[in-house]
Amino acid sequence: MAKDVKPTRKELMQIEDRIELSERGHDTLEKKRDGLIMEFMDILDQAQDVRSDLDNSYERAQRAINMARAMEGDVAVRGAAAALKEHPEITTQSKNIMGVVVPQIESSKVRKSLDERGYGVMGTSARIDEAADSYERLIENIILAAEVETAMKKMLEEIETTKRRVNALEFKLLPDLYDNQEYIEQKLEEQEREEIFRMKKIKAKKEEEEKAEREEEAAEEELATVAADDD
Repeated sequence: MAKDVKPTRKELMQIEDRIELSERGHDTLEKKRDGLIMEFMDILDQAQDVRSDLDNSYERAQRAINMARAMEGDVAVRGAAAALKEHPEITTQSKNIMGVVVPQIESSKVRKSLDERGYGVMGTSARIDEAADSYERLIENIILAAEVETAMKKMLEEIETTKRRVNALEFKLLPDLYDNQEYIEQKLEEQEREEIFRMKKIKAKKEEEEKAEREEEAAEEELATVAADDD
């Protein structure tokens, strides 16, 4: 890359400005990367807990629905499910974590009381109530897991993007700029040495010419003196 730059002081100043800007950008991105990693680790811990709760709630829901089917029959279970009038509602918003926009999922009408489930309490057993309750809990865990794992995915993508930018600055752009800076400084030093050498040569030549003129004048004066003495 050094071959593509002109060894001038103006170019050197521009490169020094770019180096300063790139170093500041590198420091900023490093801090952002480290901050994102810390946030990601917190979300990862939360995601592991949420995933564990989701697995447990799924197993409980499966046991509860299997027990309800065994005790009440599929027809009764399906009838209770079909009686539901109000379905869960989900709204999505967003929040910003260190410049990363992640989803924030809000749910309502997931957990219901017995009279809100739509089926007749007298015509069903506690097994169906337990199954309904277990699946309501499962839906809540699914919504939470979706929010946390989506946030984790977005954070991870941003970390990778930031790491690539840091590496590009650290291992490509800045080394090239440093090489260019060193190249121009060396060329300018060479030009300065050449200029000093040239000035010294000019000075020495001028001094020699002045010396020759003085010697010539002195010789002429000597000749004039000798001629006067002869007269």
